[in-house]
Amino acid sequence: MTGFSARAGLVRTASRLLALFIVILGVQAGPAYRAHAATPFKVLAFYNGTYDAAHISFDHEANTWFPQEGAQAGFTYTATTDWSRLNAAGLASYQVVMFLDDYPHTASQQQAFQAYMAGGGGFVGFHVSAFNDDTSDWPWYHNTFLGTGTFKSNTWGPTSETLRVEDGSHAATTGLPATITSSVSEWYSWSNDLRSNPAIDILASMDQSTFPIGTDPDQTWYSGYYPIVWTNRNYRMVYNNFGHNAMDYATNTTLSSTFASSQQNQLLLQEIKWAAGQSGPVTPPQTTTGPIRGIGGKCVDVAGGAAANGTAVQLYDCNGTSAQTWTVTGSGTLTALGKCMDVTAAGTANGTKVQLYDCNGTGSQTWQPQANGALLNPQSGKCLDATGQSSADGTRLQIWSCTGAPNQNWTLPS
Repeated sequence: MTGFSARAGLVRTASRLLALFIVILGVQAGPAYRAHAATPFKVLAFYNGTYDAAHISFDHEANTWFPQEGAQAGFTYTATTDWSRLNAAGLASYQVVMFLDDYPHTASQQQAFQAYMAGGGGFVGFHVSAFNDDTSDWPWYHNTFLGTGTFKSNTWGPTSETLRVEDGSHAATTGLPATITSSVSEWYSWSNDLRSNPAIDILASMDQSTFPIGTDPDQTWYSGYYPIVWTNRNYRMVYNNFGHNAMDYATNTTLSSTFASSQQNQLLLQEIKWAAGQSGPVTPPQTTTGPIRGIGGKCVDVAGGAAANGTAVQLYDCNGTSAQTWTVTGSGTLTALGKCMDVTAAGTANGTKVQLYDCNGTGSQTWQPQANGALLNPQSGKCLDATGQSSADGTRLQIWSCTGAPNQNWTLPS
């Protein structure tokens, strides 16, 4: 009996210790924000959209691209210019916060964001959301959280570069090769050396093969070490140096896309998933390839089989050529001859012609199939349309108010 009682006492003691250990783990495992994270999760993006046409262009792209990709990747995306929503109640139902082109500047908003991150919330930031030239401005954010300190220099003009994956074991870099090609961006450097900060895990940096970086000799990097994507080990956060499109400022025309690099897009989507506490590789969107058929059984065709930007997209007798072979992606693009079906000059008016153009991830190249066979361009709110309800060879395609008529009915490849 004495031996049994001793053993029973040991079992009871071990059970109590195990229960205490589980409680401790529960306290340390992190906050309410994470406890409720489940697919689908929710992203709240803050932006201003008022400064620098290149940043505004990125905002517009982001607010089109993220909702589309979220439908595939398992999240909903809400964008707002109302920074007063940075409060405990406003953030409570969101697993990830984004800063697209700025950061909060009032004490209450800063305190709410810091509490959100300390509570286990997720964060993904871009380019100018880290810009700061005042050492006294929100030290926690710039020095502790981002680790950057103040802005030091930038490249010019915007360029696409080769990035080296520094930490291939992180969930955000899963499945990526040793080097990836970035989208076009202006690039920043900082007063602090992030490599000397033990809290910072650099995920990607400029590869040495990519120098020189920039097109203006006075604003070009010729050598050095430049981190581009990193996380702070004490938070669920990732900062991305990119988010500045090339622009023709005189005409306010976007010349590049932040979402033009498929490898960078994979990195970005995996960052978001990790920040939401749902680590794992992103499954590439499903694609189908073949002819797109319209009114009269005619095929959507690239005029003359030419791949030049601005080439007309038309109807023509189906002939099985590459000019009529379209790839339909889960993100909503229609590609042929290596380029995308595009609404000319991002137009929204009835009668705006459709053309072939370099893929750039913008809303003018997004098409959403509808239940009645229509192809909706969400940016314009108009449908792909065969001009004049004609099925004659050479009939140009355009956008027009959605009517459900036969000249707006399209059969996609399956």
